[in-house]
Amino acid sequence: MKKKSAGINRRKFLKYSAASSAALGAFSLSGLPGGPAAGEDRLPLGGTWRFRTDPQGRGEAEGWQQAGQAADAAWSEDAVPHTWKVAEETADYLGQAWYRKEFDAPSEWRDCTVRLEFEAVYHTATIWFNGQSVGSHTGKGYTAFIIDISAALLPGERNFLVVRVDNSFDKNILPRGDSYDWAADGGIIRPVSLLVTGRTFIERVEVDAVPDLQGGRADLDFRVILHNSGDQAAGLDVGYRVIEEASGLIVLQKSPAASVSLEPGMTREVALPHTVLPYPKLWHFDHPNLYHLEVEIRSDSRKLHSQAAVFGIRTFEVRDCGFYLNGERVRLMGVERMGGSHPDFGMAEPVDWIEHDHRDLKELNCVFTRVHWPQDSRVLDFCDRHGILIHLEVPAWGPETFQGMKNEPDKNVMQNGLEQLREMIARDRNHPCIFAWGVANEIDGQNPAAFNFARRMSEEAARLDPRRLRTYASNSLLETPGKDVSGLMDFIEFNEYYESWVPGTVADMRKNLEAIHSAFPDKPLVISEYGYCQCRPDRTGGDPRLIEIMRTHNAVFRECDFIGGAIFFCYNDYRTHIGDKGQGALKQRVHGVVDLYGEHKPSYEALRQESSPLESLEISGSAGALKATLVLRASLPSYRLEGYSLRWIAYGNPDLPMEQHAASLPTLEPGASASLELPCALEKPSRLRVDVLRPTGYSAATAWWKA
Repeated sequence: MKKKSAGINRRKFLKYSAASSAALGAFSLSGLPGGPAAGEDRLPLGGTWRFRTDPQGRGEAEGWQQAGQAADAAWSEDAVPHTWKVAEETADYLGQAWYRKEFDAPSEWRDCTVRLEFEAVYHTATIWFNGQSVGSHTGKGYTAFIIDISAALLPGERNFLVVRVDNSFDKNILPRGDSYDWAADGGIIRPVSLLVTGRTFIERVEVDAVPDLQGGRADLDFRVILHNSGDQAAGLDVGYRVIEEASGLIVLQKSPAASVSLEPGMTREVALPHTVLPYPKLWHFDHPNLYHLEVEIRSDSRKLHSQAAVFGIRTFEVRDCGFYLNGERVRLMGVERMGGSHPDFGMAEPVDWIEHDHRDLKELNCVFTRVHWPQDSRVLDFCDRHGILIHLEVPAWGPETFQGMKNEPDKNVMQNGLEQLREMIARDRNHPCIFAWGVANEIDGQNPAAFNFARRMSEEAARLDPRRLRTYASNSLLETPGKDVSGLMDFIEFNEYYESWVPGTVADMRKNLEAIHSAFPDKPLVISEYGYCQCRPDRTGGDPRLIEIMRTHNAVFRECDFIGGAIFFCYNDYRTHIGDKGQGALKQRVHGVVDLYGEHKPSYEALRQESSPLESLEISGSAGALKATLVLRASLPSYRLEGYSLRWIAYGNPDLPMEQHAASLPTLEPGASASLELPCALEKPSRLRVDVLRPTGYSAATAWWKA
């Protein structure tokens, strides 16, 4: 396969990433503010690092963690975020590898707390700073962690950071062993930052924002987690303000909202007094309204630290065997993306590529998706701002996760799952795009050990975040569905692969769906995966067969009103260590509507049409008297169209875009129709393009007229 850039220039990106770093890995922070009265400085620590693999595991014994060890020719220069699995010479390497970074710390940091934030290292990280062991993060490759390096910091001097990474298959963690079906991309795969604060600082902020749909208000509860790393007690005033993102207006403000005292070494959660926001702008996938919460702590009127959180106000509920978004019953569709699949980037994706893929998802009418592991914060930020409901999942993947266990899950696996769940929820709970926490995927939920694992995970998710839904994606609902652990979840998810992984016909699939509904009549069913994997020699028909399965299965889903959502698998062909096609960094499964480089297949347009809330968009008449008629689906997907518009572009002379017009559409309910005239000044247009545009600017449907 010929490599294509698919709209992004890796060399240009690496140059951009390194712009804040000095050449050859030295990173100077001198002159930047960082005193204890300056609040927090988040300083990116990307750019060029030194890197080498350690196949014999001898690095620590040879002192690679020591500052005095020169970075010789065995150490390459690579931009972080980074994974070695996309380089030809290390594409198949599993084991230990090392990263090194030097930077100058200002003398002003002498009285500061300085912490390192790693957004993800896959899967195990051990960290040394100036030769001292400062911490580790074991077996949790997709969650963020922070390490305090203040005690080892050398203010006014050159400082030396070393990270040892291990991506070996490990049966004590999740994903367990080699059982999973995606790339085992070892490395510092997401951004690294230095956090510089005073001795007393805000660790994080938690928001609960619940609208009163009848009362025209929202109930807001803020919790602030504070830490005092100093040697003296701290008396603090905590204040906040809430800013409406779209207008920049301050809509709530209180200072101080609370006064607290922290003893040396203390971490304390402070619940601020309950408050009410009148007339809130609700978050919706078509109207992704956001608010900024800014919290600050002061001592004797002196600002010590501030931290911001972005949140949205919405409800997403299960009742009457359906989903209700802000009180409206909705039936939703989308497609899952397997991150880390571009062969140039792997799991170390630049923001350009993350946004490329997710803009593509929006063009596919994706408003509802799930993923197999905790996501990059930049993915969640995009979903918040552009409107995609997403279900995050702990990477407990496949029935082999519980192989050899009897009634209870292995203690190490159970503990690792709980730790990943806690870290995921702690960091991501404020995102309005997240509608559910997923505890596992395809684990055989009728196996006692798997059942008890999912039960315990679901209970913990409910304790940590009682307002969000909990679920797991099951492939064990083919027989005796009532015995599956799905029954303990808030809604049912079923990975449906009839005519692919599961033998049988569309009629067999329909009977299975009805049996699942009979087992759980009060809960909506989400088709959490469906599609066609061209993963074996007997999988013939290629992309046309994928389109056929997509359409015929959707037709059945639309007839079952207990199906609240459907998520096609998959957006992209994806990199995986168990891929049956390609080699090295291109080892893959062919499962998507785009290839590894993002090139669209014919199935892309088919999925876009199938996922549209419009059943049809037609243009009738002749030049000078054209009319657009649109009909909304009454089934899947179905939701109210509010704030949508019609845009048409006339081509001529002989076939150039010559004029553009737009008109607002009335609010339309599922099953409704509307017609609009399409006036055009061009006397004899050669063709006309008509788009139904969402309030977010993405096209929900396109139609063409030709003279």
